Amino acid sequence: MEQIIALGGGGFSMTPANLALDRYVLDQCQTPSAKVCFLGQASAESSDYALRFYRAFSRLGAQPSDLTLYQGTPHDIRGHLLRQDAIYVGGGNTLNMIALWRAWGIDQILREALAQGVVLAGISAGAICWFEEGLSDSRPGAFTTVAALGFLAGSFSPHFDGEPGRRPRFHELLQQGGIRPGYAADDDVALHFRDGQLHRVVTARADALAYGLAPGQDGVREERLSAELLPPQA
Repeated sequence: MEQIIALGGGGFSMTPANLALDRYVLDQCQTPSAKVCFLGQASAESSDYALRFYRAFSRLGAQPSDLTLYQGTPHDIRGHLLRQDAIYVGGGNTLNMIALWRAWGIDQILREALAQGVVLAGISAGAICWFEEGLSDSRPGAFTTVAALGFLAGSFSPHFDGEPGRRPRFHELLQQGGIRPGYAADDDVALHFRDGQLHRVVTARADALAYGLAPGQDGVREERLSAELLPPQA
């Protein structure tokens, strides 16, 4: 089974006091002490970001590792990634991250990992990357459409309630045909896909929502998706 979990926000990097979404990712691995690798290329491999990942996932009983391309790159990138139970992609600049992945062939390794049952997850840029395209602030000055890996059909926007300009810009692009129909998620919400289909929406915050969006005759159709509130995880 192919599984992808796209976080609109939250998790260890935004709400470290509640790791419910990160716990949910680990639970899908269905193995104790899951091996989880962090990809931090979107943040230029911030050492602080990686440290927060290690602290959180060690606390959750996982076996964390990270893959760097700037320094200390493993000789066997493919082998390391395919040995994981889950791969977790951090936030940052989607455009730069995907360009770097393609230069190193990581995009193809991730597709192979997905087919072999490795759970793929990520937040913000790390959620956009799995779709055909997404609404991103990678380019300075405005939210724009960026092409992504296409493991999932359609488009995605994270931080739908956390960044006020996202909703009107997503609507504008949908009406103009500048972005594919797709999904949006508030901070603290995750969309869980199985075999390319939306399986479940989970949230760590009662008022956080996810949406399906598409252009309609009278503007954009925005459908609220039913979400399950997860118990807090310290």
